Amino acid sequence: MTTITLVQGDITQQSVDAIVNAANSSLLGGGGVDGAIHRRGGPAILEDCRRLRASRYGKGLPTGQAVATTAGALDARWVIHTVGPVHSQSLDRSALLASCYRESLRVADELGARTVAFPAISAGIYAWPLDDAARIAVETVRATETSVEEVRFVLFDERAYGAFAAQVR
Repeated sequence: MTTITLVQGDITQQSVDAIVNAANSSLLGGGGVDGAIHRRGGPAILEDCRRLRASRYGKGLPTGQAVATTAGALDARWVIHTVGPVHSQSLDRSALLASCYRESLRVADELGARTVAFPAISAGIYAWPLDDAARIAVETVRATETSVEEVRFVLFDERAYGAFAAQVR
C-alpha cells in the first residue's frame, strides 16, 4: 500500500527516486515548478527533453500524459514530466488532471521508483482551484494500483499544505 506524506517546502530539494514536474507541453522549461526543476537540475534535464521533442514528442507532450528524463543535479534519479490541464469554468477537465497523477505513477512503476514527490499539479498558473486540485490528487493516488511505496506531496505554502492535509485525513 502506498503511503501518502505531505511536506511544505521546495520540491527541488527532495531526496526521492523521482520528482514530478508540472511541465508545459513544450518540455523546454517554463515558470513555477517547471522552471525551478530545470534551474536546479541543470542542463542535463533540458538535453533529455530536447531529445524527446526530436523523437516521440515533436508536437509536445499531450496534457495528462507523462514521460521521464534524468534528474540532472537534483537529489533524485528521474524527473517525470506531466502536463496538467488549464482550469476551465465551462469544461470539466478533471479527468485530465487525474490522468497526470495516474500516468506519472505508471511511469514511476516502469522505472522502478519507490518514492515519488509530486507538486500540486495545475494549482498554480493553470488556476485550478486548490481544494479541488488536492481532492483529485489524493483520490487518484489512493485509487491507483502502483508499486510506489511513498507518494510525497510537496506543497509550496501553508494554504496548499492545508488543502492537501484536509484530503489526507
